[in-house]
Amino acid sequence: MYYLYILKCRDKTLYTGICVDLNRRLKEHNTSNLGAKYTRSRRPVKLVYNKKYRTRSTASKAEAQIKKLSRQEKLKLIKNAWN
Repeated sequence: MYYLYILKCRDKTLYTGICVDLNRRLKEHNTSNLGAKYTRSRRPVKLVYNKKYRTRSTASKAEAQIKKLSRQEKLKLIKNAWN
């Protein structure tokens, strides 16, 4: 199982990624050098969206689509996921 996730950084920016172990990856983003370079200087980060995918390929395609969205579109996606 693969997870597509969006993090909200301390500076209110959004970061999108994929992983296999969501809890481990969130911990890495917040505490270690294994987190993305982008998030290391914007800690703490908070998980605001996630979705499961069966294959890496489908997760990667969804990640690419989300990265093309505007900030407003991403915020709408996050809001709709919580409703």
